[in-house]
Amino acid sequence: MSEVKAGSLYVVATPIGNLEDLSPRAAAVLGRVALVAAEDTRHSARLMRHLGVAPAMVSVHDHNEASRVELLKRRLLEGDDVALISDAGTPLISDPGFVVVRELRQQGFSIVPIPGPCALITALSAAGLPTSSFTFHGFLPAKGSGRRARLETWRADTGTQVCYESPHRIKDLLADLAALLGDRQVVLGRELTKTFETFLDGTAAELLAVIEEDPNQARGEFVVMVAGATEVASAGQAVEEDALLRALLDEGVGVKQAAGVAARVLGGAKKTWYAKAQSLKDGD
Repeated sequence: MSEVKAGSLYVVATPIGNLEDLSPRAAAVLGRVALVAAEDTRHSARLMRHLGVAPAMVSVHDHNEASRVELLKRRLLEGDDVALISDAGTPLISDPGFVVVRELRQQGFSIVPIPGPCALITALSAAGLPTSSFTFHGFLPAKGSGRRARLETWRADTGTQVCYESPHRIKDLLADLAALLGDRQVVLGRELTKTFETFLDGTAAELLAVIEEDPNQARGEFVVMVAGATEVASAGQAVEEDALLRALLDEGVGVKQAAGVAARVLGGAKKTWYAKAQSLKDGD
């Protein structure tokens, strides 16, 4: 009896709004696989009905992803091809799928990406902000203290900063951006590829005023893009960092304690500040 060839896991990007954005290749894969692993099977069933296909489906989300690996592995070993999809966009980009892809790749299975829609790239392509260097942060912490600590790390980064945000927290995020990053240019992408797709740009304070005046502008999921620090601002920040650490060391504060103070005042990881402080001390 011949050995059954293992199937492949297809990581399939699906529309973020407009169903016409699904590529012909993605539609063909979803129409022929034996199993679709979906973030929410009820949500994805609508896409399958639109395509006129009815594959078997199983849920794979943040709370059960690790336990689904063995099920998917068994199906692949039986020779079945499996498609991994999220509710919208490209799986693994602030969506479930990382554990599944990592574990199955490590076990030697074929992982085939089927590219397509992604809110991050869609928003950046139309924002008019530099894209030669950008950092994607996914969703920021929900609590204000955690969110502000993350934003502090953006101060000296010259690349464009990008995150996702919900309609319930967009005003809080804009308020924090205004307080911490001042007049940086901010671009909001909302309801991308949908009927009410909107791009708003201005300072964080200006955009907060727009949303306060028109609550409809707070509807839908957001891609938030913030201009990076200018080279001059970045250099100035570096000087301030060195000056703070030097002042602490000159006052007899230990390297470890100086790193802790810098982390609290300027944000960032203590180990990074420890290395900077140690370097300054060794240079004496």
